[in-house]
Amino acid sequence: MNAQQLKNSILQLAVQGKLVPQDPNDEPASALIERIRAEKERLIKEKKIKPDKNPSYIFRGSDNLPYEKVGKNEPVCIADEVPFDIPDSWEWVRLGIVCNIARGGSPRPIQDYLTTDDDGINWIKIGDSDIGGKYISKTKEKIKKEGITKSRMVHKGDFLLTNSMSFGRPYILNTDGCIHDGWLVLSDYQKAYNIDFLYFMLSSRFAFCQFCSVVSGAVVKNLNSDKVANAIFPLPPLIEQQRIVEKLEKLEPYINDYDKAYEKIEKLNTDFPDLLKKSILQEAVQGKLVPQDPTDEPASVLIEQIRQEKEQLIKNKKIKKDKNESYIFRRDNSHYEKIGKEERCIDDEIPFDIPDSWEWTRLGTITEILRGKGPKYADNTDFRILNQKCVRWGNIDTSFCKTVDKQWFESISKECLTTQKDILINSTGEGTIGRSSAVTSDAINMPYDSHVLLIRPYKCLNKYIEIFINGIEGQAQINRSKGAKTTKQTELGVDKTKNLLIPLPPLNEQQRIVDKVNQLLPQISKL
Repeated sequence: MNAQQLKNSILQLAVQGKLVPQDPNDEPASALIERIRAEKERLIKEKKIKPDKNPSYIFRGSDNLPYEKVGKNEPVCIADEVPFDIPDSWEWVRLGIVCNIARGGSPRPIQDYLTTDDDGINWIKIGDSDIGGKYISKTKEKIKKEGITKSRMVHKGDFLLTNSMSFGRPYILNTDGCIHDGWLVLSDYQKAYNIDFLYFMLSSRFAFCQFCSVVSGAVVKNLNSDKVANAIFPLPPLIEQQRIVEKLEKLEPYINDYDKAYEKIEKLNTDFPDLLKKSILQEAVQGKLVPQDPTDEPASVLIEQIRQEKEQLIKNKKIKKDKNESYIFRRDNSHYEKIGKEERCIDDEIPFDIPDSWEWTRLGTITEILRGKGPKYADNTDFRILNQKCVRWGNIDTSFCKTVDKQWFESISKECLTTQKDILINSTGEGTIGRSSAVTSDAINMPYDSHVLLIRPYKCLNKYIEIFINGIEGQAQINRSKGAKTTKQTELGVDKTKNLLIPLPPLNEQQRIVDKVNQLLPQISKL
C-alpha cells in the first residue's frame, strides 16, 4: 500500500464515521439540517436567495432505510444510492441543499483583459493550483476590473473545485480574485460543513468516484454545477467534523513519513536488481566471485604472451608500435608503471587488492582500440551500420541499425568490421557513454560509426572485458576520463580508453568468471 492508498483508506474511514468515536452529547446533524432549512426559508422570504426548484429531503424510514422526498413528489427509497452505513447522529444530504454551487467565467477574449497593473484583480486559473496541495495563495496573472462582470469574484476562505480536465480536485482559497470557468465555487453560507472537513471529504475516493460517474465530454471532461449539487454526501455533527479534522491533521505527518519510507523501499526494490548486478560484476573483477586455481597459468604469463604477439604484428606491419606502451609491475610491495624511460609508483591509482595470480594492466596493453568511421547514409540498402543506440548494457540490438551507401560500405577495411571476439563501447553523449557489450552473433562483420569504439582483445576474453567495463570500477574510471571535445559533446577518446586500468585474471579464471556471471545474471533479471 503506497501513501496515497493509505490516505484514501483513512479518508474513507473518516467519511464513514469510523475514524473518531461519536459523542452522544453532540447536537445531531438532523438539528443542523432543520436550522439550515429555516434559514433558507428566511432568506427566500427576504428575496436574498431563490427557492430550490426541487428541494431534497433525505430521511430514514420506519424500515431504517434511507428515503428521499424531492419537491412535491412521493418519497422514494434511495438505498441503492447510499454506498455505506453512517452513524445514527449523521445524515445523508445532497450537496446542493447545504451549499450554493456556481461556476466561474472567463471574459473574452481574455488577452484584452489581462493586465500587469498593481490594481488588477487576481485571475485564478487551474494552473495556479498545486496537485496534492490544499490552498491557492497566489496567481500568475491579473485581469482588469472590467472583467469582474464576466467572471465570478471569490474571496479568501472560499472553497473551489476543479470542474474540467483534472476535475474534482478541491482547494481552499487563500486570496481574493476572479475564477476562471474551469472552477466551481462552493458557498457554504449555512455553515453545514467545517471547511477543512469539506476539503478532506471531497479529497476522498468516495467523492471522486461519484464525480467520475457523472462527468460529461468525450475529450475534455466536464463536471457541471448541477451534477455536483446532486452528489450525495454524509453530514456529521459539526463538533464531530472538527474532531475528524483534528485527527486527520494529526495523522498527516505520519502519512508523510510513511510516504518517504515507502518511496525509499520502492526505490530499493527498483534499484536492487541493478545494484545486485553491479555488485556481482564488482566481485568478479576483484577475484571474489570464483575460487582461484593454483594450477592456472598466471596472468603475468598471459601479458607476456600478448606482448610477444604484438611485437610480431608490429614486425609484420599489421599494427603500429605504441610509443607509450605501459609496463606495470610490483616492487617492494608497491605497484609501478614504466612508460618509455619514465617510471612511477601508481599505488594511488590501484582501487583494490587482487589475487596474486592476477595483474593490473592498461586496457591498451591487452587490446587494440579503434574508433568507428563517419558513415554515408543511404535509405533502404542491404548494408547496415552499428551506432550507439545499438550498444546496450551487455547486448547489441541491431534493430537500431541504419543503412549506408553500398560504395561507402565496400570502402571500409575488413579490419574495421566487427568480429566475434570484439567489444563495442559508446564513446559519445551523456547517458550512453561507457555502455558496452561484447559483439553478438547477429552483429558480426558490420561497420560501426564514429560515436562507437571497438575494443579487440589479444588472447583475453571479450566477455570478461565487458564485465569490467560495465561494472562499478570500469564505469568510475570512464566517468573520470570522459571530457568535452570541440563538438561540445561529452567524449571518451581512444587514448583515454587505452589508459583504463583493468585487473586481469589468468585466462582460465576469466572463463570461469564469465561462466558464473552468465549463470547469475539471468536469475537477477527475474527479480
